Amino acid sequence: MTTDIAAPSAAPSSAGNADSAGAASVTIRNAADVSRLVNSGAAKRSDARIVVAIALGGVFLDAYDLGALAFGIKDVAREFSLSPTGTGLVASAITFGAIIGAFIGGYLTDKIGRYRVFMADMFFFVVAALACAFAPNEWVLGGARFVMGLGVGIDLPVAMAFLAEFSRLSGRGNKAARIAMWCPTWYAAISISYLLVLLLYAVLPDGHTDWLWRLILGFGAVPALLIIAIRSRYMSESPVWAANQGDLQGAAAILRRSYNIHAQVAEEAEHTPAAPARRAAWRNYGELLKGVYLRRTVLATTIAIASSFAYNAVAFGLPVILSTFLAQSMLSTILVSLALNLLFAFAGGLLAVRLVPTFGAWKMTVLGYACQLAALLGLALVGLPDDGGEAAFSIGMLALFLLGQGFGPGSHSMTFASLSYPTSLRGVGVGFNQTLMRASSTLSLFLFPVLSAALGTGVFWVIALAPLVGLVALLAIRWEPAGYDVDAEDFRPV
Repeated sequence: MTTDIAAPSAAPSSAGNADSAGAASVTIRNAADVSRLVNSGAAKRSDARIVVAIALGGVFLDAYDLGALAFGIKDVAREFSLSPTGTGLVASAITFGAIIGAFIGGYLTDKIGRYRVFMADMFFFVVAALACAFAPNEWVLGGARFVMGLGVGIDLPVAMAFLAEFSRLSGRGNKAARIAMWCPTWYAAISISYLLVLLLYAVLPDGHTDWLWRLILGFGAVPALLIIAIRSRYMSESPVWAANQGDLQGAAAILRRSYNIHAQVAEEAEHTPAAPARRAAWRNYGELLKGVYLRRTVLATTIAIASSFAYNAVAFGLPVILSTFLAQSMLSTILVSLALNLLFAFAGGLLAVRLVPTFGAWKMTVLGYACQLAALLGLALVGLPDDGGEAAFSIGMLALFLLGQGFGPGSHSMTFASLSYPTSLRGVGVGFNQTLMRASSTLSLFLFPVLSAALGTGVFWVIALAPLVGLVALLAIRWEPAGYDVDAEDFRPV
């Protein structure tokens, strides 16, 4: 397995004392010192769990919207008299926006900093959610979901960059584990959307069930407003990013204010400020396709594309699969979808967070893809169930697929995307990855209604190609990002 070892360098020096509050006192001389402080776990926050939760707010809203529309898409198609193609366009509009948002967001994350982008992108969610709720036609609905996609696309690069630069390198709660938290967050949001659908389905009068999709999509504005308010209180700029810009005083101030480290800039560093490790620029997207980063980019993007294509088809199509292919009622569809996501997808995501520090992202992703491939082949071979036994087997295969997604590619696609690049390239690295992943999502969301209408359960043969491609890429490029100090590459040749 490919392993890169960072060149040894001197650690930031301790002043030998503590300040009056008991915080560690250290002297920093360059950006590498700041990076090592964070990577070693010296930079600690008492509100670490809150910060992780807030950082993943955009992920939550993205998943919530997907789960909400999955149940409402039939009503949307009926209300606006949409063809299967029109239904696919409305469903995939959010990913069209995310393609553009991710590309722009990756650059902005590296250019103007993590905090500013973090605070701005939530407004897209608020405006879009309210517009969806009151959409008079499919064009307004599609446009609102496109705007929401812009917010999603911008948020993911900055969220992953922040988590990578907030966490230590090894041990429990390390970078790989923090980033993998995006996956159970996603499934929690999906489950919450299902619960809200169940609640509204129970209380809405029989003559007004067509309101369901409007209420569920519009409710997305509520958590977005809460996230804006809480982020302004708890979030701060990444000290690693600030130091990489040559602003050691700013990085020291962040470490003192938010990380309980009494950091001081060495006097000689004040007189000879260092230049940024790599200036943010659009041309940095080209750096991802050069040298050692080319192999990592190929692997990370292949994993992301394959994972996204398969998961979006199955997750978004889950209510359709259960209600149409498995002949379940609306209530049964909601309950089975909720159970599958909580017991298998969400649980798998938690396993990923717990086990990745021990086993690494590569092994867990290989195993996850193997489970998905087996599940999709099983669904394709059974086809339309003839009896209760075959229906139970098909539901079991859906459970296996979601479990594999949870502990495998679902969690670690972001690990590969975020930890394959150092701080100076992380924004554009995740942005590039998300741009291609969202393109895959767009294709998947557009094609599933069309292919399922044309092929029936034969659509699973097509979807099975995705985990097969992911497995081939992992076996060809054995790169393990978990536990590797990629940020050190900003300070030495690669």
